[in-house]
Amino acid sequence: MGETRDGVDLTNLDAALFDGAGATKRDLIDYLDAVSARFLPQLAGRPLSVIRVLRGQDAFMQKNVPKYTPDWVRTTEVWAEASHRTVRYALCDDRRTLLWFGNQRAVEYHPALAPAETPDRQTHLIIDLDPPEEDGSFGLAVRAAALVHEALTASGLAGAVKTSGAKGLHIFVPVRDADTEQVAAATRALAARAERVDPALATTAFIREDRHGKVFLDATRAGGATIAAAYSPRLRPGVPVSFPVAWSDLADITPADFTIHTAPALLTTADPWADALPAPQLIPPGLIDEGRTIPIARVAAMHEGKRRAAARRKANP
Repeated sequence: MGETRDGVDLTNLDAALFDGAGATKRDLIDYLDAVSARFLPQLAGRPLSVIRVLRGQDAFMQKNVPKYTPDWVRTTEVWAEASHRTVRYALCDDRRTLLWFGNQRAVEYHPALAPAETPDRQTHLIIDLDPPEEDGSFGLAVRAAALVHEALTASGLAGAVKTSGAKGLHIFVPVRDADTEQVAAATRALAARAERVDPALATTAFIREDRHGKVFLDATRAGGATIAAAYSPRLRPGVPVSFPVAWSDLADITPADFTIHTAPALLTTADPWADALPAPQLIPPGLIDEGRTIPIARVAAMHEGKRRAAARRKANP
């Protein structure tokens, strides 16, 4: 069966979304429609990457909009240095575009960290708390969030927290008057300060084998990186969503509490993400200076990986 909403033809609504979803394509679109007033402000004006899952195919991340994209979908072109090409991203600014993405079976929504109009002005400092894979590890992420909260407070900053929609947490700190390099440096410093509070619990080690069961304080969400937006569904069993949580409530929730089936009822009158986020803040200069002394994680990991590979070849000629 199909239907039309806001001029968008919606098709195959009763098809399963993906294996293990426990949801149909209609459930996804109904969710996106129900939360659009809260969700769209997280996406509007930002180059958008989505994760789509087509029937009978593996999920994939889409950056470039397809050729059949309607002409009423706003787009922006961004030069991708890594691939040396121009990427034409969608700007999901309105309900009509969001419904079109839902009909394209776009499950996850990963906006750029800076608006298209000011690509060198990242609007949030972000730390992604990634606990180890074993069951029950969300409790470790909650404990690590307390470390970041302590480091934030000691640094004169305030932030908000949300579930990632997977197994971890995202901490967002709205900032102003800082370029991407300054935000990236401050993020590294903040993660390092949180790690020092309890190095037995948390680590900034980018190489997975060096984490030893600790929560990874991922400080790499800067520049061209993206992160799942607040209220974005995730491509996981049950279709959980990334959902705002009060700092004081973290110990009382699990990521599975927030799904495309349950989240709309929690948003009847409020926008907890907008309510939780503090006003944009100036980053303390000392935090930026400290971060500039910390190597960029991906670059350091690349060099360390080459060093270890050379050591293995030497040990096993």
